Amino acid sequence: MDVIREGARQALWRWREVGAAGAVLLAGLWVAAQGGWVLVPFGLLVAGLGAGLAVQAWRRMRFVQGADAPGIVEVDEGQISYMGPQLGGFVSVPELVEVRLVALRGRRLWRLKQADGQALLVPVDAAGAEGLFDVFATLPGMDMGAVLAALEPVAGGSGRAVVAGEVAQVLWRRAGRGVSTL
Repeated sequence: MDVIREGARQALWRWREVGAAGAVLLAGLWVAAQGGWVLVPFGLLVAGLGAGLAVQAWRRMRFVQGADAPGIVEVDEGQISYMGPQLGGFVSVPELVEVRLVALRGRRLWRLKQADGQALLVPVDAAGAEGLFDVFATLPGMDMGAVLAALEPVAGGSGRAVVAGEVAQVLWRRAGRGVSTL
């Protein structure tokens, strides 16, 4: 018999990283409140670390869309792989030149393009797609705020609905590399 209902368990699981970072922040503030020449700076340092971790965890939580799409995403040693029932493939992270958010058949997809012109379509809500957050955060010049804003639900829509005719949104392009698209 489960003591916690399923919806509450899922909400707690989703907020787990933010909660852990908040606990680090509170522990740092408690240590700083103890006073002393050593404890105050150390406690404030730990509290600052906790605050930074909390912000990062909150951004990561907003990035995760759930695992509603078929297929699985894996990020391993500089390579992103997506294996789905009909589509799949691999892209090398150092060879990435463009990241787009596109809509196809009512589903939002990441379009990851390599320098040689090959592109991989990865559903935003595929299992393991949360690993792309760390990859995107390491790309030079990537604005993670723009990525998170693009993932927000459409205004006036319900949940993660996609508006018909939505255009592809370029979120990042590597400067000075890639195949000409003229």
